[in-house]
Amino acid sequence: MPRAKRIHPVKGAGAAASKAPSHDIVVAGDIISLIRQCAPGLSPSEQRVATAVVADVEFAIHASNTELARRARVSEPTVTRFSRSVGCRGVRDLKVRLAQAMAVGRIYVELPPHVGTDLARPALWRSVFQEIRRAIAAAEEGLRKEDVEKAAEAISACSKLAAFGIGGGSTLAAAEVQNRFFRLGIAVSHASDPRLMRMIAATLGRNDVVVAISTTGAASEVIEAAGIARQYGALIVAITKPQSRLASMADIVLGVHVPEAPDALKPTASRYALLAAIDLLAASTAYCKPLEAQARMRRIKYELLKGSDGNPSGPLGD
Repeated sequence: MPRAKRIHPVKGAGAAASKAPSHDIVVAGDIISLIRQCAPGLSPSEQRVATAVVADVEFAIHASNTELARRARVSEPTVTRFSRSVGCRGVRDLKVRLAQAMAVGRIYVELPPHVGTDLARPALWRSVFQEIRRAIAAAEEGLRKEDVEKAAEAISACSKLAAFGIGGGSTLAAAEVQNRFFRLGIAVSHASDPRLMRMIAATLGRNDVVVAISTTGAASEVIEAAGIARQYGALIVAITKPQSRLASMADIVLGVHVPEAPDALKPTASRYALLAAIDLLAASTAYCKPLEAQARMRRIKYELLKGSDGNPSGPLGD
């Protein structure tokens, strides 16, 4: 990988040079972050260009120099100087890099409605719970009874169960697989480190099951680890987006898909769908061997009552 280029203050740039930060500015791939980082060191007129660009990136990408200069209330040469001050070769290069930065989507650039107003809190509260309900409803609608039952039967009879997931929600879900299934007397482990997933996968065999978790179904590390386990005979249960790469290589697919909400400031609700699928799978597995599962949980509760968790009506160690 080529080393990042460093931009030094340009001689004779007047106020821009005198106000430039004393440290070098590293030109990174994310031009929007770079503009925000170096804006305090720019001249007042270039700061107005920075404000105009960040406030409406789509406009800055498609506007002419004249239009951008008019919106920022500066001259056209100032727009050119600004482009060079933030490490671009010129205005055209600035627009190309702005377009690349926008590939992440508008929700990561533009603030959602109501931010900074009296409506922000009630709107936020409503939308957070609406997204949670939407995610659970999506899980209920997408999961098929026969697939869940088939996966539960395989897990209830397996020698070892391993859960794989990387990233935020899938890592949490993989840990929850271990939390839910150990209490049924199943030898279960989870991993989110790519190398460890591959190592665990290599130890599995024909009587073992992998629960591979990915909200997008495109996590290559999970797909590769599941592929290794499958080549040694393990059954692959995927909790993932239907028709995804992970779904296409799994033996049993528990289809769950929750489209991303148009607000980057809120936690993604898709993990609630994953947890709902795991709870349903765990309960279905327990019902495959109800007497054995109940006996295991009775033993757990008995030992907890001997310790500090002395409430017989409380949750099972949660």
